[in-house]
Amino acid sequence: MGVKGLQYFMDRCCPEACVTVNLREMARQQQASATAPHTSNPTLVVDGMACLCHWYSCKDWACGGQWREYLDILKRWVEAFTSAGIRLVFFFDGVVEEQKRQEWVKRRRRVNGKISKIFCHIKEHGDQPGRELFCLPSGLASFTPFALRSLGQEVFCSVREADYEIASYARQHGSMGILGEDSDFIIYDSAPYLSVAKLRINSLTTVMYDRQRLCLTIGLAVTQLPLLACLLGNDVVSEEKMRDVRNNAMAAYRKNSPAPHYGAPQGQVVLAVSQLVSSLWSTEDEEAELVPQSLNLSTPRRELLEKGVCLYTLPGQKRPELCEISSLPSAFEKYVGPEILKACREKHAAAEGFMVYTVLCVGVTECSNTLEDEEDTELVPQALVYKPCRQLIYGLLLLLGHNGRIVDPPAIREWFVFPGNPLKEPDIVHPLPVSLPCDQPSLDLLWFSTGPDVAALRLTAFFTIFGCPEFSELHGVIEDSLLAALCLVTYLVLQVQTLSLEDVDSYLSQAVCLRLKSSQELQQIELPLFSSRAVQLGSLYVRGLSHLLGANCASGCPLPSAALMPWHSFDGRLFHSKYLLAHSGTEKTELLDHDSSSLSLFLQLREKLTETCNKKGRVLQSRPNAPRSRPKTTTQTGYRHRHSGWAPSGGTCWREREETTGGHWRGRGRREREEEMEARREYESTDGPWARGGHSEGGRHFHSFYPDDHDRGNQNTRRPPKPRGRAYNNRGKYQLAPRWPQPPAPGT
Repeated sequence: MGVKGLQYFMDRCCPEACVTVNLREMARQQQASATAPHTSNPTLVVDGMACLCHWYSCKDWACGGQWREYLDILKRWVEAFTSAGIRLVFFFDGVVEEQKRQEWVKRRRRVNGKISKIFCHIKEHGDQPGRELFCLPSGLASFTPFALRSLGQEVFCSVREADYEIASYARQHGSMGILGEDSDFIIYDSAPYLSVAKLRINSLTTVMYDRQRLCLTIGLAVTQLPLLACLLGNDVVSEEKMRDVRNNAMAAYRKNSPAPHYGAPQGQVVLAVSQLVSSLWSTEDEEAELVPQSLNLSTPRRELLEKGVCLYTLPGQKRPELCEISSLPSAFEKYVGPEILKACREKHAAAEGFMVYTVLCVGVTECSNTLEDEEDTELVPQALVYKPCRQLIYGLLLLLGHNGRIVDPPAIREWFVFPGNPLKEPDIVHPLPVSLPCDQPSLDLLWFSTGPDVAALRLTAFFTIFGCPEFSELHGVIEDSLLAALCLVTYLVLQVQTLSLEDVDSYLSQAVCLRLKSSQELQQIELPLFSSRAVQLGSLYVRGLSHLLGANCASGCPLPSAALMPWHSFDGRLFHSKYLLAHSGTEKTELLDHDSSSLSLFLQLREKLTETCNKKGRVLQSRPNAPRSRPKTTTQTGYRHRHSGWAPSGGTCWREREETTGGHWRGRGRREREEEMEARREYESTDGPWARGGHSEGGRHFHSFYPDDHDRGNQNTRRPPKPRGRAYNNRGKYQLAPRWPQPPAPGT
């Protein structure tokens, strides 16, 4: 939410309401106050969604996210407050209420326009655009609550409008303030509103918007602010709905104030509407109604205003009978039991779940903008790529245990943003039953029962959603984060027919190499150019992680949530570098940073993926797709990428592509051939994948690969790779994409 023009008015026209404050001093004062609640430290309530664009200050944002660097930034940010004795409580949007849907759609369409410009820039210039086109990495809002929880912070996901829950919590707990960037927080009669945009983290100073001083300036009581907000326009009462009321107020204001103090139109509008609101109420009227009868409006418009005013009335404030807000009922009570709904709501509110609550309790799922090129006709939008697995997630939640006896199967309304979707109405998606190798269990059994059989069933349910139930046997054999990456990339290969062997190598090599890299090493990776296709593939992967998380929650959490977090299996810059290398024909030893154990693990992961896909009739092909944009020149960058083969002006830029003829490799150095042969011998000596616990499957055995201190300690002593490369061609023109066909369901 946000009140139209009010933030501008406070910043530009009402300096007396903008007070610079020191948060350390505020905390000391509250702790010393006799009225302070009995808590260990003063509490600051943080609007997490408003902070995302300030938290994500990483250099790269288009490649899919620098997640480990981002985690480090969050850690430093949190420590700045905790070292000052300030307790933080974070809130994130958990639902989009229906009355806000049109505003949500408007914003998503606006961002779509920006994304189109981002891809135009990348294809024309071969680099990331400037901050004027900055766009948050896909999935940042989904994974940040989990990141903060991993740092020991208290995090909540809202079950209704997040602004309301933030203001309500701050009021009930006597918090020292609300840190955010939303003018609604000055309308709520709650804790002081503190600006995150003006926060100086080193000194912990910011601007407090003083509610009382604002009221003194515009001549209103605090209780009259909600009506002012609705007449100015917010996310519930649109600006257009009350335009005539504002126009009449402006006419009266200019007539009575021929030389207004606030010359800017925005300032005049706020003052004019404030004068109107002040003139509407007598004492008796104020106690009797939310919107005075003296404001002549049609019944529908009056009801809309009353609804808007009610949204600012917090628990414990007067006239609760006029603004009763019932708790959100379950959309599908007849399909699941009360214990499931209770657990679902609790996990959602505590930011421990994902997707499940909105499906069972609202009947709606949504996904915001993703970095996708609307002109790329080869890559299917992520919303359609992951639709089959979502249908199975819905089936697991709503159909499990019913054995097909449901007469009127439920349908989920999906609001997913992707190229070609006008967002005029939701897509109606029906759940699909999950086929498990046993009698259909109930969801209660899957969620609440214990024992090895149930644990195995949870794993099977999870992997079945992504078309690879046989991966259950790998649990405990390889790291959970690598197992999740293998599952996700396998699903992508099954769903996206244009994915090539080089794309798979890019995904798997970066997942394997990421285990041995620090945040600082990842930041030092240099990219000779940006590929628009790699940008889209990076976002596609991160969106897939959120679907893994949703499936994991629906399956009873067979994997720890931490294993599904992007900072354990994905780094955008690392992936982009691996993509450029893989598509330019780099030897596998170089692709795996000349680390023999990483190469051996990579080969085993790739073989398992290929074997699984071959069984389903999906044969991977090699289709090198080297980016066709020209690389940055030396005068632009002044560096040479240590892997890519791009050389400064006057140097040589070349890469010989690996060739196989009669079993012999050509165009490769002796050292590279020897290293890869040694890795293959090590791999083949284990008889291949993938038995666990020392048992064999088809005569094969897979030994566990967990990185240890020895591996990490050796990473700095590896022989540096030799720069080898070949030039990329100029990229061809793009054509507008048609509507995409639906991808096949998993396992077909």
